[in-house]
Amino acid sequence: MKPLYKIKRGLDINLDGVAAKELQTLLPSNEYAVSPLDFTGITPRLTVKVGDYVMAGEALFVDKASERIKFVSPVSGEITAIERGERRKLLHVCVKASAQQENKDFGKLDAGKASREDVVEYLLNSGMFAFIRQRPYDVVASPADAPKAVFVSTFSKMPLAADINYVLQGREEAFKAGVKVLSKLAPVYLGISPEQINTSLLPVAEANVNVFDGPNPSGNVGVHINHVMPVNKGETVWTVGAEIVAMIGHLAMTGFVDLTRRIAVAGSCVSAPCYLETKIGTPLSDVLKGRLQGDTAHVRIINGNPLVGVKSGVDGFLGAFNTEVCAIPEGDDVHELLGWIRPRLNDFSTSRSYFSWLLGRSKSYNLDCRIKGGQRHMIMSAEYERVFPMDIYSSYLVKAIITGDIDRQEALGIYEVAPEDFAVAEFIDSSKLELQRIVREGLDILRKENA
Repeated sequence: MKPLYKIKRGLDINLDGVAAKELQTLLPSNEYAVSPLDFTGITPRLTVKVGDYVMAGEALFVDKASERIKFVSPVSGEITAIERGERRKLLHVCVKASAQQENKDFGKLDAGKASREDVVEYLLNSGMFAFIRQRPYDVVASPADAPKAVFVSTFSKMPLAADINYVLQGREEAFKAGVKVLSKLAPVYLGISPEQINTSLLPVAEANVNVFDGPNPSGNVGVHINHVMPVNKGETVWTVGAEIVAMIGHLAMTGFVDLTRRIAVAGSCVSAPCYLETKIGTPLSDVLKGRLQGDTAHVRIINGNPLVGVKSGVDGFLGAFNTEVCAIPEGDDVHELLGWIRPRLNDFSTSRSYFSWLLGRSKSYNLDCRIKGGQRHMIMSAEYERVFPMDIYSSYLVKAIITGDIDRQEALGIYEVAPEDFAVAEFIDSSKLELQRIVREGLDILRKENA
């Protein structure tokens, strides 16, 4: 019998525009781009220049701190542009896809016979190691570390999140093969929802399976780590997305890197929310072509889901870790008479301030991006703790990060958290603080201090 963890604290946010389980065809794009900004914690060094030809799976840049970690091209073709920002910060490496695709052959991997060192080297050479993240700090993992566990979450309760069961449909064997590969690195802990107990993703002999039942963020891998194997100072665990596990399994089975993924195109501003199969680095202009409705000048495009994704535009590219592209109203063209004092039936509230609470939590809402209030002093009312299902005093941890008290941060469990763990708390925060940004900056400072 699988261990069951009942999560009581959290908040489900039902938004209009959930992607229907219909897979639509997206023609290959002319150009793709890989951004170092997707890979937190690295300093990129280019290995290509404009005009070079690369095969799919060939390195575009490496991490200066550990040049064994490679970041590879999703397609074969010519390097057409290297985009930089302020102080020559590397933003994108653009590749024009060739008509005939060529894949770099890394050879098949027999995980049963391979040693841990063989698996690490295989993942490093193929570029798939770059998709493994670590706690603490929530950055790209270091191959020099020996983690005590690898955690994989196979579901998400975030608003408009892609259904992982549907994302991995037809790739179950690759997923299981990927788990087998990861099990050579450290014990694998698989977090599933109660609805997934009888799915084709199971059984997985090489993984310890745990069931998590409850509201968002019960699908966050950080919640799973906190309940199963908390991270103490000096310890490391690695985390891998379920779709990345399938990519690793495909690599081991075929010898070729395939960065194709199934994404949800969702949101109330999408005319027909659905799923598309495309590659990492696809232009969002191709993903959203003919799919936006209404006045696009007042639509926010989000590279990811609404709570943890990044604000983008049609000139952006699909992020390396994103399984959703969402479009919701910006709200900058809304002018309300009487403002918050009006009785409301169609606005979401975590309290009983609006009459909409009478309609229950199952009702979906068409929310926009307005903050509805200005930043103010932090109110210690335990509102974060109401939706924060980890054994951590989240309000006090945020205060310790703001004041720069590193000893206090360590005592309060900063090594276990990632910015996404504070997404729901940020959504309900009456102080309007950017909690995810605060936590990210705190983790970066702590990492430098401990270097």
